[in-house]
Amino acid sequence: MQKKALLIGGTGALGHYLTPALLEMGYKVDVVSLESMISNNPNLRYIEANAKKIDVLKELLKNEYNVIVDFLIYRSPEEFANYYKLYLENTDHYVFLSSYRVYSGETPITELSPRLLDVTTDQTLLNSGDYCIYKAQQEDMLRSSGHKNWTILRPAITYSYRRYQLVTLEADVFVYRMLRGKTVVVPDVALGKFATMSWAGDFGTAVSRLILNPMAMGQVYTVSTSENNTWEKIADIYKKVGGLKLVVTDTENYLNILGAGDIGKQLVKQQLVYDRYFDRIVDNTKLLNATGMKQSDFMPLSKGLPMELAKATIENIKCNIEVNRRMDEFLAKY
Repeated sequence: MQKKALLIGGTGALGHYLTPALLEMGYKVDVVSLESMISNNPNLRYIEANAKKIDVLKELLKNEYNVIVDFLIYRSPEEFANYYKLYLENTDHYVFLSSYRVYSGETPITELSPRLLDVTTDQTLLNSGDYCIYKAQQEDMLRSSGHKNWTILRPAITYSYRRYQLVTLEADVFVYRMLRGKTVVVPDVALGKFATMSWAGDFGTAVSRLILNPMAMGQVYTVSTSENNTWEKIADIYKKVGGLKLVVTDTENYLNILGAGDIGKQLVKQQLVYDRYFDRIVDNTKLLNATGMKQSDFMPLSKGLPMELAKATIENIKCNIEVNRRMDEFLAKY
């Protein structure tokens, strides 16, 4: 019998590459999102719906999917509590998207590396509801659920045709500016730090091989290449391919540009201090062993980033109006 997969929130950068990988493996794939999309593939169906509505979710689960891959963001343990038992009780395999941001600053990163939730003494971070904290809390809920039909994925920074990164900047700031020949401001501390950036196509391949894999049940995987580069070297790729122009500044100025109010600044600061200011070097041995992949199978950043960046145009890159305005104001005084 043909296996069925449900991708919830699966039209984003990661789902874009997981869907064809599953189709190639013979799955019938349903992708749920708030977007309206049409498929010409008889094994692929797009469903425009809000899967966070419990009645909608229960109706979807009547389809008895063999696997559910959950790309949605639940911004607190309390919100996640409304859903995770439903998933675990209504599928053979529930795949939860966490993040490599849960790890503390130990390097190299393995699945056994300590998490910030478990080791930090920063009460502001613990009480902030930051991404790295609530993702770790939700991981713990799965672990204590009494079920073993789950897998926790911790992707590193992942780039795709819909996602590009430079330190904490996303496409709606730095690619938007780069395409228009405008200068981009980055924090000086970050440039010498190592980052690990993976191509979303490799994410799709790896996850397709973890789905319904006995080695994946009740396990955690850092889904990532093991290639690492400094942010300065990553910026050099953007310079070579897209003509990126950079100005560096200190952390406080950067936060004033990126943050909207005290809360916004605090969230950006936490991502900087507890992620981008760490050296993020990944050991992906566990992933390779479970999927049968080799590190040589992963796309080199020097090849993959230009390939995806070639798809970015002035027409299809949105603008973060407020951050771009503040960046312009800062540069006018620079």
